[in-house]
This record gives sequence, C-alpha cells and structure tokens, in this order.
Amino acid sequence: MAFFSIGGRTVRTTPFQDRAASAYAESLRKVFQLREKIKPIHPLLENLHPVAIAEGENLLIFKPDESRKAYAFEVRTPAPVPISKGIRAAFPLEALAGKPACVVSGEVFDSLEGYVTIFHEFVHCHQFLTCEPRLKERLTVYRRAMEKKDFRWELQHPFPYADPFVGRTYERLLQALDSGDEAAVLESRGELRRVLPEVDYEYMVWQEWKEGLARYIENRIRVLLGLAQNLGGRQGELSRISFYAGGEGIIQFLAGRDGNIPSDIEKTFEAIYALE
Repeated sequence: MAFFSIGGRTVRTTPFQDRAASAYAESLRKVFQLREKIKPIHPLLENLHPVAIAEGENLLIFKPDESRKAYAFEVRTPAPVPISKGIRAAFPLEALAGKPACVVSGEVFDSLEGYVTIFHEFVHCHQFLTCEPRLKERLTVYRRAMEKKDFRWELQHPFPYADPFVGRTYERLLQALDSGDEAAVLESRGELRRVLPEVDYEYMVWQEWKEGLARYIENRIRVLLGLAQNLGGRQGELSRISFYAGGEGIIQFLAGRDGNIPSDIEKTFEAIYALE
C-alpha cells in the first residue's frame, strides 16, 4: 500500500457536507456489528481503526467510539492529490498525528464485499501500528529505497517477474501449497532463495507477509459471511498480486506446523522469511 502524509487542518463544513458525514457515520455502524461476528478469526480483528472517506477534494475522517459502538466524525481535511472513486488503501494521516486509517470512497458501503475490504485494510493498519516499522528496517530492499527516497517501493520495486525460471518456480510453489505437498513446497522455496538476489527475495517475502496476511484474513471473513473468496493472483503471469496469493497459502501451510501462526504476526513474518 502507498503511504502519504496529509495535512490535518479542519475545514468548515456546509449543511450538505454535514449530512454526508451523518450518512457515512450511519453506514459505519455496520463495521461494529460485523466485528462482533468475525473477531474469532484473528485477534487483530478485535481492534477497529479510523476510516477516511474520499469526498470531492477532501477526506472525511471518522474514529471508532467503543463506548457508543459507533464511528464519530472527526474532521474534514484536504486530500494531497485527487483521490479517485474506488480507492481502497491504508496509510497514516497528519490529521491523526501520523496514525493510519482505512481510506475508501463512499460506494464501499454499497455491498457486504465493501465492508470486508475495510477489514482487509484494518489488517494493514494493525501491521503499521505494531511490528511493520521494525521489520522494514531490517530489509536491505527497504533501506536502499529510503536512500533513494523511493516511497513507492512496495508498488514499484523492479522484481524479475519476467524471468521464466522464477515464474515457473513460483507457479510450482502455488501448486504445491494447494495440494499440500510439503516436499514440493520446500523444494520450490529453496530454489527461489537460491536464484533471487537478496533484495528481490526480501521484496517477495515482504509482499507475502504484508498482503498475504491481509488476504488470509479477508478470505476467512468471506467464508464466514458466505461470500466468494478472493483468488486474485493464483493464475496467469507472475506479478506482485501472485505474492498475495502465495502469502496466503504459505501462512496456511505454516499454521499447520505452528499453532502461534498467524496469531503472532511478527512470528509469521519470521517463519515466511525462513521457509526453505
């Protein structure tokens, strides 16, 4: 997910804008209702996070109020760049003193799938607030990106997706994870570690952990709510999205070996990195 810094000045609202905020606050009540149903899936789902809704050139920021079991409108703040309809992201906001929020556009509330997406982004908020900053500092790929001031490295790192051997090997890994073939999982994983440069291996692991964990939790929410699973990245040419699917499969594989995975998300990262 991209990370931005957004100025937090309060903007005077018009009556129309107040009505918009009130409508969104009502829609956000369902987040509390769904949380009660899905929180047994993973401990991090107990925690709700701010939601920022793109409205014109502004973001309307709401914060969870556990005492009222409702979201309270906090502030309307200008967006740093035009934010298009359909945004689904999580990043820190100056208006929240650098704390992260789930950033969406209003149509997210039109379907149950949209609410599931909010919880997907809450996973990223939790990662950011806990071990993510510490884990990133260990990665050469991250440190080099920061030296270059490449703040979009998570999206645009030049991973060798077009390398035929890497593509075939990752495809074998996905197939082995699907079939539960432990020997094939370890063999293909070892080959990836052997052929990939350190920064590329780190990048792969990072995506498998960060997005794979969110996908893992998202799909368990979907199953519980009777929705189709998100299978993006499981077929086709190797891409960044392939690592989301691979990460979900690896986490499920590791959970069968260690009961603390994926509840302990830092331990989950360590296990993904060490797998071979």
